[in-house]
Amino acid sequence: MKSNPKLEAIRRRIDELDARLVKLINQRAKLAQQVAKIKHSSPGGNESFYRPEREAQVLRTVVGRNEGPLSNEEMARLFREVMSACLALEQQLRIAYLGPEGTFTQAAVHKRFGHSVRTTALGSIDQIFREVESGACHYGVVPVENSIEGVVNHTLDVLIDSPLLICGEVELRIHQHLLSRARKLDGIARVYSHQQSLAQCRRWLDKHLLHAERIPATSNAEAARLTRKDKHAAAIAGVSASEVYKLPILARNIEDEPDNTTRFLVLGRHATGRSGHDKTSLLFATANRPGALQATLRSFSDNGVNMVRIESRPSRRGMWDYVFFVDVDGHAQDEPVKAAIRQLESTTSVVKLLGSYPRSQL
Repeated sequence: MKSNPKLEAIRRRIDELDARLVKLINQRAKLAQQVAKIKHSSPGGNESFYRPEREAQVLRTVVGRNEGPLSNEEMARLFREVMSACLALEQQLRIAYLGPEGTFTQAAVHKRFGHSVRTTALGSIDQIFREVESGACHYGVVPVENSIEGVVNHTLDVLIDSPLLICGEVELRIHQHLLSRARKLDGIARVYSHQQSLAQCRRWLDKHLLHAERIPATSNAEAARLTRKDKHAAAIAGVSASEVYKLPILARNIEDEPDNTTRFLVLGRHATGRSGHDKTSLLFATANRPGALQATLRSFSDNGVNMVRIESRPSRRGMWDYVFFVDVDGHAQDEPVKAAIRQLESTTSVVKLLGSYPRSQL
């Protein structure tokens, strides 16, 4: 094939840039090693080296500098992997998540922490909390709400008594795929998936697989595992499960709502500093009398604090006794949020700060 001088010149330029990138990334890695030495010699040097607020600030700066053609999301993903690899030179983080391997929760772990972490798949939300509380893992990642199906009640219930703090959040677009060894839809007799995923794909299933039995599984990854050896079965799961369990994707993006998003919480043992674009989560209980909740919520409006979410759950301490979970804009160290919490404490029987953390980014 005849060479193209213009193409060869571009390739040489790419080779030059690649060489510079390798050198710059390794320079960054060496600086990370210097940071590790300083932290090891400082008081509290055995604590986690991960700083969620610092990471959020770096990624915000990266996205702000991006001029394309790469999207902001892609640029953030690339830099997160660089940061993950550099952090692993200081300290390899241990992350617990809701398994088995191939779940959307695992995808949320990699979106938040990159791939240079050591992950532990656990079978329940309670186990994740215990693993982090004991110090066996630095952080845990659990689902807390879906934009279509609502909150994950069990996560809220465990937060009531846990000493862990929320130190981050991850928003993950959920694309559901039909995985199967069957060649055609009419060869599928059973569909396995998590109960929420079955609900999120209800209209598609009614239209294309109305004849198939719908069987709830403990997770989408478990559904893929059950499907792997059954040529008349299918699983609703993500790309990760397809790759892990070697199942072909028979139909893509079968979710009923294209903007289907799940929010995950990052749980740790230490408070997170201010990043400049934060959210605070807390819970409180009110007296069971008319107007009590309205009076309580004035704590936020009186101090100019924007409340972005409120949920109620039974307190498990008495019949018809409830606690309220609230997310507000700002950090607990910000003066308006401080003042709102002080006022809240004066009007309620229980107030618990669940954590302040950087708002979810790309």
